[in-house]
This record gives sequence, structure tokens and C-alpha cells, in this order.
Amino acid sequence: MAENGKYEYIIIGCEAAGVGLVRELTAAGKSVLAVDTSKEKIELLEDEGFDAIIADPVDVSLYKSLDFEKLSAILITGSDDSRNLEIVRAIRKISKEAYIIVRAGSQKLKDEFEDAGANLIILVSDAIKLTFLEKIKKMETYKRLEKLKRILESLKGKKLGIFTHDNPDPDSMSSAYALREIAKHFEVNADILYYGEILHQKNRAMVNILEIPMTRADEIDLNEYDAFAIVDSSGPGVNNSIPPHLDIAIVIDHHPAEKVVAEFIDLRDDVGSTATIMTEYIKELKIVPSKILATALFFGIKSETDEFKRNTRTADFLASAFLYPFVDHELIEKIEGPAISTETLDILGTAIKNRQVYSSFLLSFAGFINDRDALPQAADFLLRLEGISTVVVFGVVKDTVYISARNKDVRLHMGEVLRRAFGDVGSAGGHAHAAGAQIPLGIFGETSEKELLAKLITGAIKKRLLGAIGIEVQS
Repeated sequence: MAENGKYEYIIIGCEAAGVGLVRELTAAGKSVLAVDTSKEKIELLEDEGFDAIIADPVDVSLYKSLDFEKLSAILITGSDDSRNLEIVRAIRKISKEAYIIVRAGSQKLKDEFEDAGANLIILVSDAIKLTFLEKIKKMETYKRLEKLKRILESLKGKKLGIFTHDNPDPDSMSSAYALREIAKHFEVNADILYYGEILHQKNRAMVNILEIPMTRADEIDLNEYDAFAIVDSSGPGVNNSIPPHLDIAIVIDHHPAEKVVAEFIDLRDDVGSTATIMTEYIKELKIVPSKILATALFFGIKSETDEFKRNTRTADFLASAFLYPFVDHELIEKIEGPAISTETLDILGTAIKNRQVYSSFLLSFAGFINDRDALPQAADFLLRLEGISTVVVFGVVKDTVYISARNKDVRLHMGEVLRRAFGDVGSAGGHAHAAGAQIPLGIFGETSEKELLAKLITGAIKKRLLGAIGIEVQS
């Protein structure tokens, strides 16, 4: 053990789990020493080229020459709990600083291991559960992809239209772009289609800088396409102007939804973005993402999760980590740095001026506007006000009232609140922290006088929203 200052990890117990750790840690570039009482096990590891010694791990002399400052951890992986407990106690006689990770067969032994000085206890039942869950997720992804591949193979040489939601954002555009690139691998010609406008300055910058091919759906003949897909939305009329008679073959979305009709459906509200789902597809299909695709998807995840601060899940971080080596970060900086438009500034000013505050809830009418993408920007800005935990900003674009909500109150799910408030008169939904709604202007009455219409809209929205949240306001 004289050379043990060179080791980062000591693995005690060379059963299946221990041998697996020796191989994995060594493959990851770590310096590892294996310890076991079995001559046969040690010789097998030595034959594979690993450092291994025959020793009794309960003998305290084994640990006296260790350099605990350079040692990252000692892992005790044997299946004998009483023996593992003895090993922990032996190590603690020599060092109080050593980081000890130990395998335990049952929950009831956890306290004993902690009392003996173990830093981290790995319960076998938890490890098995996590392994099963990981395998189940792999199986679900495999089955989804097999079905998607069958659909795309049936469209070989044909034309696929990929719809985003109206006025698409980075998540929607990057997801559509990813599906277009996947379709290419199956020799399917695909176009990205959208209704509305791309007005938000960052969204325009993304399309222009990354040269994402976007086609306005109302300027082409949809009969040219053999099949249609929707990304970041769950069906015709759900935050989009897709004709209701169109048959949709593929639906991929991260928003909760019901009664979705399509040949292939992948709806997951346990991820923070649709781009996360598309990245998983790219990874599992073993498609090496181009610089442009990786940058688009990374920006889509980053934007949808508000810099990984909103509704972010483990899957979003894993997807971002996979994309990171392929991302052009200079392009990201260019996308994030465009100048704010005069109209956006005016809308923000109007929203600040018209704010109404009820306890920690803020409501504001942003006026009659052209750029609906300015509404979430105004909501994000107003959420920064001291004492405010929930913001709803709304404005009129042509013949529709658009509502954008932002929330940091853990007691509220704004997607559900907006559905309760406006589901019977328009479309509404989203996540706990970010949600939106669209309401036809006609339900607020027939008047062309903007000042009167503004009062009618504000009064009706205030009444429905505050009622849905449970805030009573004196009339």
C-alpha cells in the first residue's frame, strides 16, 4: 500500500457491483485500487490490467499508509452488511476525514452505518428501483422511436408539413427544425409551417442568424403535403390557427393536454421544453447534431426554461449537456443580444402604467398592440417587482385578446387557473410558472370605442381571474 497516494478511489469488495465500479471508474480516467480477500477475484482483475491487492479490509493497518487528502472516496460494495459495518469502523479508527460510501441491504441498517461513520449509504432496494426506472424510460423511448420511425419510413419520398404554434418561440421553432432534420434521415421532405408573426426580437434573431427555414402556412397550398406534424402544441386550434379538418400524424409537446388525436403522440409534462424531447430523439437515433441544430435546440431549452430557472427537470439538464459540445456559443450571444424594439418598450411602459395590484397578484392591460410576444416580456419584467409573486398581462391583437401569465407562488398552478378562468370562452393552459390564453374579442361586446372596450376587457378578465384564484375584491 506504499503507493496508495496515487489512488483516487479504493473499492473494497470485488463482487459484481465492485468489479463493475472498478471498470467504470477506470474507464472514466480515475485511478482505482481494488481490495478483496479472494485471491481468484484479485487475479481476474489483475489479468484485465487493473490495480488490485489481496487484503483483509477489517485490518486497520491496511489504511495507515493511505493519503486521505488525495483520496476521493472509499467504496464498500460487499453484500455482507455486518462485514461492511466492521470495515467502516476500521477505517474510522484511522481517519475521520475519509469519505466512505457503503452498500446496505436494508433501510433499518442505515442508522447503524451512519453511527459508524459512513458518509453515504446506498440501499440495494433504491439502486434496483432506480435501475428499473432507468430501463423503463429507455424502453418507453425505444417504443416511441420505433413507432415514429415506422411513420417516417412510410413517408419516404413524400412531403411532411411540420406546424409550430402561432407566433412561434425558440422552443417551438427549434423542435420543428429538429423534426425536419430527423425526417431528412428517413428521406422525407419536410417544411416548417407557422401562422401569425415572428415579432419578438430574439425569435427573429434566432431565425435570421441560424437561417431556420420557416414558411407561413397561410401563403401556401396545404394540399401539397402528404402528412402533418405538430410540435410544441397538441392539436389544431390549441394555441394555433391550424385548420381543424387536417389529419395530424405526429404530435410532440411538453404541455399537458387531453383528447389528442394523432397516429404518433408524445406528450410529456415532466420536461421543461419540447426541445428536450427532440434532443432525446436525436441522441437515441444516434444522429450527430450539426452546429446549427445543436445551437437551436440548446437555445430552445434555455429560453423555454428561462435560463434553467423555470420548470426545469433533470431531462432538460441532460439534454443540454448532450448538446453543449456541439453548440456555437458565439451564435447564442448574437441571438440573445438584439436591440429591443420601440413597440416592445411602449408595451412595457403601458403595462407598468396600467398595473393593478391585489396583495401579491398583479394584473395589467398592455393596450391594443401588434406584437403579442411583448406580453410575456412585460410579465417577466413585472414579476421582478418587490412583493409580487403572480403577474398576468393581457393585450388586444387584431380580433383576439392574448393573456400571458408568470408565477412564482408555489400554491398556484397558472395553467390550471387560466383554464378555469377562460377555458369556456377561449383556449388556455400552460405550466405552473408560465401560462397563456387567447380569447375572441367578440365576447366582450360590440363597440369600436377603444377606451370603453379596454374597460370592458379589463373588468371581465379581472373578475374571472381573481375569481379563479380566490381573491375577493370590493366592487
